[in-house]
Amino acid sequence: MASALELSGILPYISDVEAVMTQTKTRSERIEARTTADTLAIVRRAAEIQGRSISEFVMSAAEEAARKAVEDDRLIRLTEAEQARFVEALLNPKAPAPAMQRAFEHRRRLTGGL
Repeated sequence: MASALELSGILPYISDVEAVMTQTKTRSERIEARTTADTLAIVRRAAEIQGRSISEFVMSAAEEAARKAVEDDRLIRLTEAEQARFVEALLNPKAPAPAMQRAFEHRRRLTGGL
């Protein structure tokens, strides 16, 4: 890996060395896709507008969509009503059911109250 000194001058306004280092990773994997002429035309035009190659544009868009999909999978989205019910359950929990109370007592006996 390159040191901060070795990277000096490559991207002078980026102070985060890790950000610079992620940009210098070698691309060794391939992705291939078939598409229609219309899709290729719009992708080519969008890439030109952004001053990128088609490959750069597609990979950037794919990575952004992939990161969003992974993040969305980790999030739980609640409506306002669901949020209110969730907070209410946290602040004012119902008493444990009888079976749960028996399980707590059984655990207390097994662990000596720990």
